[in-house]
Amino acid sequence: MNGFKTAILMTAMMVLFILVGNLIGGETGMTFAFIFSLALNFGSYWFSDKIVLKMYRAQEVSEKDAPQLYSIVENLSSKAGLPMPRVYIMNNPTPNAFATGRNPEHSAVAVTTGIMNILNKEELEGVIAHELSHIKNRDILVSTVAATLVGTITFIARMAGWAAMFGGGRNERDRDNVWGDLALMILAPIAAVLIQMAISRSREYMADESGAQITGKPLGLANALNKLTQANEMIPMTNAGTSSAHMFIVNPLSGKSLMKLFSTHPPLEDRIKRLNEIAAGRR
Repeated sequence: MNGFKTAILMTAMMVLFILVGNLIGGETGMTFAFIFSLALNFGSYWFSDKIVLKMYRAQEVSEKDAPQLYSIVENLSSKAGLPMPRVYIMNNPTPNAFATGRNPEHSAVAVTTGIMNILNKEELEGVIAHELSHIKNRDILVSTVAATLVGTITFIARMAGWAAMFGGGRNERDRDNVWGDLALMILAPIAAVLIQMAISRSREYMADESGAQITGKPLGLANALNKLTQANEMIPMTNAGTSSAHMFIVNPLSGKSLMKLFSTHPPLEDRIKRLNEIAAGRR
């Protein structure tokens, strides 16, 4: 299913570029857009994880560098039947974490220094198990390709805005293009948010449940989610991008009120309620 979703996202990216190419440059624009979309799809499949890690300045660590974190990832990976992913730390006071990579054999788990400072071992295990569940459920390629797609849509919307404002246009076709650019500028960001919401919400519930099964301690993850959400409200991640917000365990943009209207994550109360039900044996 996730392979199918990835194919759909890549196809959507290609179609979007071809439409924009036609809007801007006719048949010649379509040809260039088609070539560019092929290159972008290739890059998003092979390099999107590296791009996201670089975006957040994540540094790979060894067992010697972070013994407790490395040990937790190693033990839980073994329990989940997964290859050992690469482990990264982001030097950021906002507590958060994400997983990335194109498949379980080429995966990575990244956590902030903030999350290591506020969570106890059981809570950190819950977070790591959640991220490993994304790897096991093969969510990570979908989410990273989606991040590339959303970033692309946002870039196209900005280009359309500049074209509408400064493109002018003296004939009927040019005037039509201006209206098309304006429509693209308005609708593209909305489409980007809807894509993130559709991809992220259901998979977060699934990763919570799978993570609880890996550790056998659903309350550890429930307590971690509560702490992380409160901390992100107080110290939002200043360098978080809207295109990759859906990859984190809690919304890194939650401190920005407008983002709450279109949150890529399901309500915290629902996630904690589900975990409490699992702990009580009602799920």
